[in-house]
Amino acid sequence: MAKSDEQDQKIPRLRRSPFQRRISAEVDHLRPQRWNWYGLIRPLDQGLIRQAQGTLKGEGLRNLRYFWIDGLFAAISENFYLGFIALFALAYGASNIQIGVLVAVTNLLGMLALFPGARLVEREGQRKKVVIWSAGIFGRLTLLSLAFIPFLIARPGVAIAAIVLMEGLRSFMSNMANPGWTTLVADLVPKSMRGRFFASRNTAMGLAALLIAPLAGRMILTTNARLDSLFAGYQVIFIFAFLTGMISTFSFAQIKETKSANAPRRPHMRGDLRRAVSRNPGFKGLVISALVWNLALQLAAPFFNVYLVSAFQVTPLTIGILAAIFTFSSLIGQRVFSRLVDRKGSFWVQAVTGMLIPLSPLAWALISAPWQVGIINSFAGFLWAGYALSNFNLLLELTPDEQRPRAVALFQAAVLGSAIVGPLIGGFLADAVGFQFIFGLSSAGRFLGTGLFLWLTIRPRRALEESA
Repeated sequence: MAKSDEQDQKIPRLRRSPFQRRISAEVDHLRPQRWNWYGLIRPLDQGLIRQAQGTLKGEGLRNLRYFWIDGLFAAISENFYLGFIALFALAYGASNIQIGVLVAVTNLLGMLALFPGARLVEREGQRKKVVIWSAGIFGRLTLLSLAFIPFLIARPGVAIAAIVLMEGLRSFMSNMANPGWTTLVADLVPKSMRGRFFASRNTAMGLAALLIAPLAGRMILTTNARLDSLFAGYQVIFIFAFLTGMISTFSFAQIKETKSANAPRRPHMRGDLRRAVSRNPGFKGLVISALVWNLALQLAAPFFNVYLVSAFQVTPLTIGILAAIFTFSSLIGQRVFSRLVDRKGSFWVQAVTGMLIPLSPLAWALISAPWQVGIINSFAGFLWAGYALSNFNLLLELTPDEQRPRAVALFQAAVLGSAIVGPLIGGFLADAVGFQFIFGLSSAGRFLGTGLFLWLTIRPRRALEESA
């Protein structure tokens, strides 16, 4: 009888097909958090799933799952606070110049962290560890510090200075992780599936933003009204941002890091980065055009919401709704441009979106009511989805392999360096001339940045293809 029972138990195993056995092994490998697996797979199309199964083993699929979840909760955390830092300072009576200083200091400290972060990755050889401790833990602890400012500081001027300091420290710790994070992602996601995978991850992040930004605005409005306070609502969203951010940190910590195939085979020597960049004119063009583009961008970007509050007296809830409109249209853009990136290429998408996005600040200069921003954001969100997706793919594609951490740091330094000067100039001009002037100036500068991209980046690529 025992022997018969044993034979009966063996029969189902013998009848399973090879496909069933492989799927069972993958599911067993992913237990006990099997629901996370389905959270990753369902947003991806079947072609990508088959492609991933052909190139990745169980651990690689597991890493992608946790990386996807990390992005989801990071987006939830960021949308609880990122669009409301300037409004928090405005609640203390910050001027346009002080808002410019806030953004400039944030970008300055972020830029100063990049090369130390690259050197730390090279010295430690553990990119995940650097990312977790810098951005994942210390960077997110600053959100709790922001929540405690109203409890500890009564003088508005000192409170504004504390906001600048905490936001700058958060930027420093986050950007220290950037070189390690980017190089880890380059190894984590195979090149053949980056377009579709990041479109899926960005879609999930966009859906989170679509829900959280209006929710955060509503929480600020209702909490402030209920407690008769100017700051209580901001304290609440900073705490929620910290808690959801720590879930993101925990998810990223589950990724098993593998040694980079592009890790340097010898210690970094003086001049290595310069020589690597000189041999990659496409990357050099990407850096130069990014510097000009982001300088123009930061002339106006910190002041869009400030303009709405000062000129039209809109509430944080309205700011959140307008942000949600931008996010919703970006979700559509993710679907459209992910296919165009695969079919037309990142260069084509970058060029097209780079020629259309500069029209957005021109439209801001012409608005006469807040609802018109909803129309602008509908188009801007769609186009920015393609720009961001193609820009990140170009960074991974054009960065010299042998100097990837420092090359990424160089690119981000160009972006943040231009973002130091931009808000200071924008804040001064907003007070001296007006918001409409800085919006028009930003548009002209973005057109110039796109022109430099076409001249310095695409031409070397075509020359390389013709010589090949």
